[in-house]
Amino acid sequence: MNQAFRFLCVAALAVTLASCTVHRSPSVPGQPSGAVPLDTSPVHGRSRWVPVDWAELPGFEQDETAEAWTAWISSCERPAPAFASLCGDVRRLSLGSAGEQRDWMRAHLQPYRVEPLDGSAGEGLLTSYFEPVYDASRQPRPGFGAPIYGPPPTLGQRRPWYTRQEIDLLPEARAQLAGSELAWLADPVDAMILQIQGSGRVRITESDGSQHVVRLAFAATNDQPYRSPGKWLLGQGVLSDATWPGIKNWLAANPQRVQDFLWSNPRVVFFREEALSPLDAQFGPRGAQGVTLTPGRSIAVDPQSIPYGTPVWLASVGPVARLQRLVLAQDTGHAIVGAVRADYFAGWGPEAGDLAGRMKQPLKLWALWPK
Repeated sequence: MNQAFRFLCVAALAVTLASCTVHRSPSVPGQPSGAVPLDTSPVHGRSRWVPVDWAELPGFEQDETAEAWTAWISSCERPAPAFASLCGDVRRLSLGSAGEQRDWMRAHLQPYRVEPLDGSAGEGLLTSYFEPVYDASRQPRPGFGAPIYGPPPTLGQRRPWYTRQEIDLLPEARAQLAGSELAWLADPVDAMILQIQGSGRVRITESDGSQHVVRLAFAATNDQPYRSPGKWLLGQGVLSDATWPGIKNWLAANPQRVQDFLWSNPRVVFFREEALSPLDAQFGPRGAQGVTLTPGRSIAVDPQSIPYGTPVWLASVGPVARLQRLVLAQDTGHAIVGAVRADYFAGWGPEAGDLAGRMKQPLKLWALWPK
C-alpha cells in the first residue's frame, strides 16, 4: 500500500481498534514480488504451497469471475514477472463469459493450497478494511476542529517524531505542523480512523463555500509504534464488546475519556491530497502492488507468503459473510503476517465500513500460479 501501510492489526476496523498493530495502505506504488518457481509442495517465504485439483476449490463453478477480471486487469498494469506473459489473454478475456474464464484458468494455472510452514491444515484469519468517506473543511471553523496533516517539513529530522499526545500538548510540535494542515474533520475519532485505514475520501468545503471530493492517500507516519485503542479499552476493563459498534457506544457514553482513548495510540499518519475524477471515484486507493483496489476482489496479504499480483481463491464462511471467490493479492499491512492471512477490501462509505468493522472469520486460501 513500497510496502502497503495498512494500519489494521486485524484489518477490520473494529478488530484493528481492539487488537494489535497498524495496517493500511500507503497508496504509494511498490515493486511487485518476483516469480517463484514452484515444485511439489514448495516453500514460499512464510508459507508452503500444496498442489491440488481444481475440484478442491469451494464454489469455483459458481463464482462470477467476470467481477474479478477488473482487479486482474489492474494487476496487469504492474504484473509480477510470472504473470506478465498471461496479461494479453487476461485483457482479451475481459469480455468473455465466466465459463470461458474458468476454462482458461484451468488450462493455464495450477491451484496450490496455502498452508503454514509446519503443514498444519488449520484455518487462517480473514478481516476487512475500507476507505472512509467524511465531510471536511479546508479551514478550521465551528464544528470542524480535527486537523488532518500532510508530512511536516521537519519530519525526517527527528526519529521517531512526536507522539499523538505530544502533538496535542507541545507548542514546538504544533509549531512544526503549522501550514501542513490539509483539511479539518468534525470528529477527532474519525481522524484517527482515517489514519488506521490509511486512506479515505473527504468532501471538502472550501473557504468560498464550494465543495468537491478528494482522496487523502497515505504519505508517511511519525515512526511511532501503533497501539490499539480498542485493546487499550479492554485493558482498562471498561469494555467487553470489542466490536466497532461497542467502541462507539462506549465513546458516546464517556466523552470525558475520548482524549485518553486517542492518546493510547501514539502513531500519527500524514497524508497527501489526490484529485478524484469521476473515473477514479469508481475504484479504491492504490495498494502495495501499485494498482487501484477493487471492492470485493482485492485482498491484502503477507507478500512473504503470496506475491503481489497473484490470483487467489478465497473461501471464508462466518457470521458476517459467506465468501467463495476469485480475488487478487494487491496490498499488504504490518499486521497482515503469516501464510493463511488476508484483509478483504470492502470498498468505501458506511456500508463498507460496517462490514469491515465486523469481519473476523475463518479463512482458506489457494494461490493460482502459472503452469
